[in-house]
Amino acid sequence: MKPQTFATHRLVKSEDLNHHGTLFAGRTAEWFVESGFIAVSSYLNPKNIVCLKIHGMEFKHPVKGGETILLNSKLAYTGKSSLIVNVSVLLGKDHKVLVDGFISFVHVDDNTKSTPHNIELDLETEADKLLYAKASLLKK
Repeated sequence: MKPQTFATHRLVKSEDLNHHGTLFAGRTAEWFVESGFIAVSSYLNPKNIVCLKIHGMEFKHPVKGGETILLNSKLAYTGKSSLIVNVSVLLGKDHKVLVDGFISFVHVDDNTKSTPHNIELDLETEADKLLYAKASLLKK
């Protein structure tokens, strides 16, 4: 299966800001995980997906109220029951990278026990192969 990129756009509103008047890290984390979940749920039933771990979120630039952001999510790695998604958060107007990171999800059965998902990635591009290599290091 070829990895696809899923795009989510957000308008940063006053309720999304911290005491400095910039995008609150907690709100960004919420959107970050949601965006990764959307990518994984395009391959699997959402009721069988749980988030295991956020592998870091480094903020490179602040975002002010009224700006828009773009969250691009792409399945980067698949294990037996695990899936790792890369999420990049970009500033809407110039696509400057604001945050980049990975999230691990696990495919579970109805009793929340991990279960194989049988998804194998078909990595054709060098960019996809690089993402796979970075994500596979997170499994160790």
